[in-house]
Amino acid sequence: MIVAGVGFKRSADADEIVRLVNEALSRATARGAVLDKIATIEPLATLPAFKEAARRLSVPPVHITEAALMGVGPRVRTHTARSMAAHGVGSVAEAAALAAGGPESQLILERIASASVTCALVRRETAL
Repeated sequence: MIVAGVGFKRSADADEIVRLVNEALSRATARGAVLDKIATIEPLATLPAFKEAARRLSVPPVHITEAALMGVGPRVRTHTARSMAAHGVGSVAEAAALAAGGPESQLILERIASASVTCALVRRETAL
């Protein structure tokens, strides 16, 4: 299972979110892997750009609570001052992906960024 975690400015549009998620998937070279979910923090999950990006990527949108975000904070690898000040974690994208992926998930791509969007990917092996 592959989960994309995203953070973005409220002014970001679905095109930019989709473009960065696709770039992340390409960079991760997740051979044969298919994106299963896209996740972000609750305040951003209700925005039309996030919902539209999930629709275009044909995956369910997942909202991450503040408690879940804090719970995975120690597993985040990237640490930006802006994210720490605003959300209490080093990277919203990494934390959202890790929280949505569950306790067994592993980062396969640390945070990458465009002008208004950040994205990170996690993988969780699932039993067949």
